[in-house]
Amino acid sequence: MAEEKNDLMEKIVSLCKRRGFVFPGSEIYGGMANTWDYGPYGVELKNNIKRRWWKKFIEDREDMVGLDAALIMNPKVWEASGHLANFTDPLVECEKCHNRFREDALEEKKCPNCGGKLTAPKQFNMMFKTFFGSAEESANIAYFRPETAQGIFVNFKNIIDTTRKKLPFGIGQIGKAFRNEITPGNFIFRTREFEQMEIEYFIPVPKKDKDWENIFQDWRKEMIGWIKDLGIDVKKEIHELNVPKDELAHYSKKTIDFLYNFPFGQKELYGLAYRTDFDLKSHGLDYVDENNNKFIPHVIEPSLGVDRSFLAALCSAYTEENLTPSPSPSQERGAKEEKRVVLKLPNWLAPVKVAVFPLLKNKPELVKKAKEIFDSLKTDYRCEFDDNGNVGKRYRRQDEIGTPYCLTVDFDSLETDDVTVRDRDSMKQVRVKIKELGEYFKEKLEK
Repeated sequence: MAEEKNDLMEKIVSLCKRRGFVFPGSEIYGGMANTWDYGPYGVELKNNIKRRWWKKFIEDREDMVGLDAALIMNPKVWEASGHLANFTDPLVECEKCHNRFREDALEEKKCPNCGGKLTAPKQFNMMFKTFFGSAEESANIAYFRPETAQGIFVNFKNIIDTTRKKLPFGIGQIGKAFRNEITPGNFIFRTREFEQMEIEYFIPVPKKDKDWENIFQDWRKEMIGWIKDLGIDVKKEIHELNVPKDELAHYSKKTIDFLYNFPFGQKELYGLAYRTDFDLKSHGLDYVDENNNKFIPHVIEPSLGVDRSFLAALCSAYTEENLTPSPSPSQERGAKEEKRVVLKLPNWLAPVKVAVFPLLKNKPELVKKAKEIFDSLKTDYRCEFDDNGNVGKRYRRQDEIGTPYCLTVDFDSLETDDVTVRDRDSMKQVRVKIKELGEYFKEKLEK
């Protein structure tokens, strides 16, 4: 089973490179350890995740506003938040090969590379250090943010003053964060540069535990709904872990980790934490209600990663099917059995919605008609014009990209003003009038 899962991960990484989802960073110079660039289809899929999240959690809710804070903040922010003192991992080094590892990630107390002896652990701060200004001296030390949350907290008063929001309400943000991980790995799962979708939801001081527990459960349900939106089977692929008290972050009273069954093991996909009043208190911020009562709000934090969403969605969508020749005219036919690789992504998530083919690229009349249809559809949907290779090969390429529908213009189209539309998942083909394509895809892609 482990070998099969490793094989699946290798297939997904290979597909991402082959089809332009994810490339190794700085590849022409030999790469750079665990850095990745999102290619043409990857950036579309990633943007679909961010757009959908923003609409669902910010635009469609009256109790939410958005923010885009700076990547580099005053170092006093990280002192007040506890990151300078607490944002550490236990680091050990092999005395023989000098590779470094997180001690808590090792199963044995010897080097996994060479079996050498490991040094005693020391705490390693994971924040990326830089210098603000022209002089590289201690007075100018700054840090790239290791999370997006603190940008929200330090802007709490600005947002209250400008939006007049009343509790409970939330502030959401999508943005990059940077962590100098000791042992990054597993493709885009754990990287030193990553993107977060975070919410800090501010509530009045709870008078009893149920006051915060009910809101916590509401956000738990919202997160489960989002996981389902990604096409993930919650019952089969998600496990909720109530983080034990002795493993909670220093700011948390309760945390649920949503674990996903990745090919490399059950790992954290998202987190939901009750941060109490730790953050606003740390920054010396408070809130005055309509009765002129002053207090420090408490915070519930749903934290979601863009890159991990991307990877989990791909893992759930990746499908291999053995195709056999079929006599049915509504199914694709082939001379022999073949394997089909397909990304069965939810339609909203697919990087391309409709691929438009002329049956033959060397027939100007077919190309012209296909271009006309492509131009009419691309204003509403992310479309792709594809005339490279035979139609069967084009189908296979679009299957691997995850394109829900392929549309073929053939010689009959010139006479009857209809085209063949092929469904990705069922591979069934139907004829649709060209003038009805707009309504057809509206029904299929926007429901």
